[in-house]
Amino acid sequence: MTKNIVHFTLLFIVMVLLQIICSKILLFDLATPLIFIYFIIRLPINLSKNWLYTLSFLLGLVVDIFNNTHGMNALACTLMSATRGHVFNAYVGRDDDISNPIPSIASLGTGVYLKYMITMVLIFSILIFMIQSFTFSNVGLTALRALCSAALTVLLLFGIDSLMSTRREKRL
Repeated sequence: MTKNIVHFTLLFIVMVLLQIICSKILLFDLATPLIFIYFIIRLPINLSKNWLYTLSFLLGLVVDIFNNTHGMNALACTLMSATRGHVFNAYVGRDDDISNPIPSIASLGTGVYLKYMITMVLIFSILIFMIQSFTFSNVGLTALRALCSAALTVLLLFGIDSLMSTRREKRL
């Protein structure tokens, strides 16, 4: 238990610091890496909703403070965490025995984990870019920015998860 708390505290700090660096990156005026959401994706599935919403809100708020985005990330993180359980259950059956409740490549398998991660990243990307634009007048550009940022984020998060996953974790 204490090991998990220390692990997730360090993950929170590292993801915020990496996001502060990555928020200055804008590829082709379209894609921004949103790697801090890896913390929410990686939280244990059996974590209570109160803790999940609180940690998600705090993560978004800390990123908002450093990026001066006035609560946009806090809102998007909280809404993303509200859909997390439903997305996970859509790809992992309730009958499956989950030995490790922390979603990762090693615990879910590459295919299932990629579907889960892509869906979560798409949800967050669409939410954050719709909140930022706050209009439907330029939907095409907003959708293109969301898709490009989601693709870049998925590539980076897949690499991060490949580095973080240990061989000791068991698959479903």
